[in-house]
Amino acid sequence: MAAIVRRQRQRRRVCWALVAVLLADLLALSDTLAVMSVDLGSESMKVAIVKPGVPMEIVLNKESRRKTPVIVTLKENERFFGDSAASMAIKNPKATLRYFQHLLGKQADNPHVALYQARFPEHELTFDPQRQTVHFQISPQLQFSPEEVLGMILNYSRSLAEDFAEQPIKDAVITVPVFFNQAERRAVLHAARMAGLKVLQLINDNTATALSYGVFRRKDINTTAQNIMFYDMGSGSTVCTIVTYQTVKTKEAGMQPQLQIRGVGFDRTLGGLEMELRLREHLAGLFNEQRKGQRGKDVRENPRAMAKLLREANRLKTVLSANADHMAQIEGLMDDVDFKAKVTRVEFEELCADLFERVPGPVQQALQSAEMSLDEIEQVILVGGATRVPKVQEVLLKAVGKEELGKNINADEAAAMGAVYQAAVLSKAFKVKPFVVRDAVVYPILVEFTREVEEEPGVHSLKHNKRVLFSRMGPYPQRKVITFNRYSHDFNFHINYGDLGFLGPEDLRVFGSQNLTTVKLKGVGDSFKKYTDYESKGIKAHFNLDESGVLSLDRVESVFETLVEDSPEEESTLTKLGNTISSLFGGGTTPDAKENGTDTVQEEEESPAEGSKDEPGEQVELKEEAEAPVKDASQPPPPEPKGDAAPEGEKATEKENGDKSEAQKPSEKAEAAGPEGIPPAPEGEKKQKPAKKQRMVEEIRVELVVLDLPDLPEDKLARSVQKLQDLTLRDLEKQEREKAANSLEAFIFETQDKMYQPEYKEVSTEEQREEISGKLSATSTWLEDEGFGATTAMLKEKLAELRKLCQGLFFRVEERKKWPERLSALDNLLNHSSMFLKGARLIPEMDQIFTEVEMTTLEKVINETWAWKNATLAEQAKLPATEKPVLLSKDIEAKMMALDREVQYLLNKAKFTKPRPRPKDKNETRAEPPLNASASDQEEKVIPPAGQTEDAEPISEPEKVETGSEPGDTEPLELGGPGAESEQREQSTGQKRPLKNDEL
Repeated sequence: MAAIVRRQRQRRRVCWALVAVLLADLLALSDTLAVMSVDLGSESMKVAIVKPGVPMEIVLNKESRRKTPVIVTLKENERFFGDSAASMAIKNPKATLRYFQHLLGKQADNPHVALYQARFPEHELTFDPQRQTVHFQISPQLQFSPEEVLGMILNYSRSLAEDFAEQPIKDAVITVPVFFNQAERRAVLHAARMAGLKVLQLINDNTATALSYGVFRRKDINTTAQNIMFYDMGSGSTVCTIVTYQTVKTKEAGMQPQLQIRGVGFDRTLGGLEMELRLREHLAGLFNEQRKGQRGKDVRENPRAMAKLLREANRLKTVLSANADHMAQIEGLMDDVDFKAKVTRVEFEELCADLFERVPGPVQQALQSAEMSLDEIEQVILVGGATRVPKVQEVLLKAVGKEELGKNINADEAAAMGAVYQAAVLSKAFKVKPFVVRDAVVYPILVEFTREVEEEPGVHSLKHNKRVLFSRMGPYPQRKVITFNRYSHDFNFHINYGDLGFLGPEDLRVFGSQNLTTVKLKGVGDSFKKYTDYESKGIKAHFNLDESGVLSLDRVESVFETLVEDSPEEESTLTKLGNTISSLFGGGTTPDAKENGTDTVQEEEESPAEGSKDEPGEQVELKEEAEAPVKDASQPPPPEPKGDAAPEGEKATEKENGDKSEAQKPSEKAEAAGPEGIPPAPEGEKKQKPAKKQRMVEEIRVELVVLDLPDLPEDKLARSVQKLQDLTLRDLEKQEREKAANSLEAFIFETQDKMYQPEYKEVSTEEQREEISGKLSATSTWLEDEGFGATTAMLKEKLAELRKLCQGLFFRVEERKKWPERLSALDNLLNHSSMFLKGARLIPEMDQIFTEVEMTTLEKVINETWAWKNATLAEQAKLPATEKPVLLSKDIEAKMMALDREVQYLLNKAKFTKPRPRPKDKNETRAEPPLNASASDQEEKVIPPAGQTEDAEPISEPEKVETGSEPGDTEPLELGGPGAESEQREQSTGQKRPLKNDEL
């Protein structure tokens, strides 16, 4: 018995531990239920969230707009974001930063840096001596990098999302242009880390747009491939994407829709911003011509005037998209001189003629990368704000040769909606319908290394080798492994971009360094010395191109292998028991699975790298982590590698299979001949076991030298994080001070107005009102004179003093406002309680369900409440209105709650109390038995007529016709009548009388 109790206690402890773990998981999950996406454009951003009850919703900013400008104004003691910063761009253009995303991941010699300085000469740029990156010099004390500015914008977007979702948010999916290289993507991740965001994925904006299009048209996708072209011209760049939609068979969810990026083309500088800059230059020329005779200064030298012209050019471009001409006008453009000029659409198109000629370029690039023709494209869909320019649509329509361009997608919010859908997929808090996304690599990545070869005896030379890791337009995310078989000492290899011939000369200059990383391996020779008795299987480098398109080297291993005898005595008893239990539940492992389990490398599907046919010494092993669709069985298998280019893994597998087949031949022959056909083998042959391969993996130390753009050192990154946190705290303190000042000012104005209202005059004396008014006037004067330098604590202290002074006055007014409603409710409750008590006392003693104590208690509470009300009203009538009242609303509510509690107790008792059973009356007439009563219930003593025995069948009594209520009447039976007796009989017999037709 004691052992059973101990086992039960142990089980209870385990159950409570599991419950605690589940509760902890739920609490941790509740903090991260909401996720967000940020569609980070050059000119504006769109923020979307997903939370329980709010599926995929665009966040409204503080101005209730769905689109927020990506602008930040940085001053010595304050910051402005969004529309507030856009308005500050006119007053302080030097401290207002915009279009800074073009400088992410760029060094000082990049052409985009010089282009940014030419477009916005008011900004002073400095350079980091270590990384050679750009910094904004706002003032001698203020200096920010583009990553820090972007971190401020991301932090602001999170604050908007948290205010909209009413809960904290940490997880986000951020969109980036598809043409961002490794350095630019790492810069965005650094900015998100500075903002304290956990990036679930950096998704390409064209992929997010395609996902949004497919999610809302899931029913239109079938097994037939549909090729859609998305032409996205935004403010800063243009991207053309060819996407194939098709349903494929997946291992987990069966047939599911899939989008695959087939082709991509882009132009980094073609967009609405360049059109606005052309218009700004045109307007500046017109203004200078108007002031030519006044010997005025060139308007281009005035940053504020140029900021006004850029804002007017933006408005003008939008208006000219729908009108043939428009009047540009700016009040007080420069030196209090107004500007007014007429601009036609024809002039605008002439200014941007060379830009419109570049519109078909991305289309041709996308077709070439997809190896498709325009005839295979079913529809061309417009995305982005700049596609609303009529000339852009005209040139594009002519280039694609279609009847019309598709406009059936939200050009501004499609990317944000697709990104937030992907955020819900990646989050653990939501379950969404699967949609397979196969993104494509834009820039190929390869591995280069040099090794010494012996062409002739005694003649050595160096040979340079290249192996493509991730080819252009290949899918990602995926992992790959490259094996170096001919190295037994420490060596280096390089990770670089592949063939970038599809980029023009100017794009190559903007692209930056084509060398990514130099990898230095340390400890290769030591590993060979450690395992001298083992056969080397090469040095394996594991690469990962993750969901964000960022390449990383996970690890490098030196793998060795040897043959060992399989001795079953080495296995422990627990191991045998575990294997037996696993086999019972279907968890047994085959020899192949065991070998794969001993080494992580063998778990990956191996395939030769490009260019490995002439060099069998190095192979690439491939494993895709993404959800890969199951290919149709009708497709032909991939061609097998020829000659010596076969992957190492396949050779090893064939060798192992050969060894296993040879080892299994004796047993197979024995089974074929039967137990009696072959004599027993000698004792030595019985103990002989086939050799088993054993693998040993040694971790190799790796030293990375980043070549494209050095990453931020951890100390600098920590300082940037702290800098942004300090700015955020300063903004919060400023908001708190402004809130305190506004509250104090509002209280002064409202109270001064109340002093003249009749209800306040009635409950206050002239002296009291003069005292309050004097204090209010003094505080108002102090706020105007010294309030600008007052701290938040001082403002809150002043407000507390005024509220304490006016507390008695406000209390008397509020009490008098509540009296009529509270007293009326109390009277109603007293009347209803008295009527209930009177009815309860009229219940007959036999049917009484309330005790005398209960009714006496209720009567006492009613009488006490009546007495308290009358006494308190009489006492209140004697007091003047300017004194503190004795009749308080909280006391009235307390009396009502006490009385209501007593009444509710009796009502609940009456509701759930069953009626008492009654004793049978012998003189009472017998009620008619039920129609379906048993024979024992209907049995009566019948006197048989003469000549018949008692066993004879009695004469049946004719049915009595009931005369009473009409059909549908529901009059209750009287207590103690025949109905009660019939009911008691039904309860005693356990059967109920069926309802007749007129009783239904």
